[in-house]
Amino acid sequence: MFKATVYVTLKESVLDPQGNAVRESLHSLGFDEVGEVRIGKYMNLQIDADKEETARERIEEMCKKLLANTVIEEYRLEMKGV
Repeated sequence: MFKATVYVTLKESVLDPQGNAVRESLHSLGFDEVGEVRIGKYMNLQIDADKEETARERIEEMCKKLLANTVIEEYRLEMKGV
């Protein structure tokens, strides 16, 4: 059994209008020191697998097929045994 955390973010070359809106809101609240803001998401998954390599391969497949839009997003994952 493994737990994985998947972080999905927009690629650097993709504009982030939500991040820009957050940055502007922070500035309007007086947090002028904030520069670029990029918005992303993360998911915690529990995977029933015998080996970490198998679990990692399955999660990579999930990311490519559903969890991340690999045209505009990139992802990274962290694994740990339970």
